[in-house]
Amino acid sequence: MKPFLCFVTLFFIVTTLFAQEHPTVTAQPNSVYVGADGKFEAAPDTAVIQFNVSVQEDTPQKAYEHASRDVEQVRQALRNNGIDPKMASIGFFAVQPAYQWNNGKQKLIGYRVTTNVILKLKDFSKVGPITEQLAEADVSESQTLNYTLENIDEAKNKAVEDAYRRAHNSAEALARASGRSVGELSYASVDTFENVRPPVPHFAMRAAAAPAAPAPTEEFTPQNVTVTAHVNAVFMLK
Repeated sequence: MKPFLCFVTLFFIVTTLFAQEHPTVTAQPNSVYVGADGKFEAAPDTAVIQFNVSVQEDTPQKAYEHASRDVEQVRQALRNNGIDPKMASIGFFAVQPAYQWNNGKQKLIGYRVTTNVILKLKDFSKVGPITEQLAEADVSESQTLNYTLENIDEAKNKAVEDAYRRAHNSAEALARASGRSVGELSYASVDTFENVRPPVPHFAMRAAAAPAAPAPTEEFTPQNVTVTAHVNAVFMLK
């Protein structure tokens, strides 16, 4: 007695570490539904340096003038490295009273001026000198350095291609197991993600009088940026 086969719909879902919630799909007869993840690693193209200037004085005017002098040192450090200060951007600027609690009472002890500066560099060779000069100037309480990929479209496309290849291979494996072959693509959905690593702050310290040492980032290679993609696809079966 021959087995009866009519309008068989096969479902196959590949679950991985980055598996996403599958969209609602009306599966067609004689089709296979697969999902797969792909990734692509790319070298970063931008170094992002963030640092803040924060000073406290008895009056708002003194705090403002102190902050202005410190920020001018920042501008000079940029100019010394051939960087136009206009390339840096201000994240925020704040003037706030500073209080001290004593025996349950709040006492005004001064005023604090704080500003945040963000600098993006394409030339990684300038990262070491800039961070070193900012530390020597002792104008910043903290600095953060992060590498990112601004031209990310090509990396996303590569990750999608990898995910689609994996999905197609899974569909072919299941089709062969059932004595069928994979036909044309009927439906697909794509999601892409960039694995962003949060920058880790390090506190700036005035350099001591000692023989010059390489910058902390010297000779190291910036960590690659990983872009992942998830593809859900429906293939017709032959």
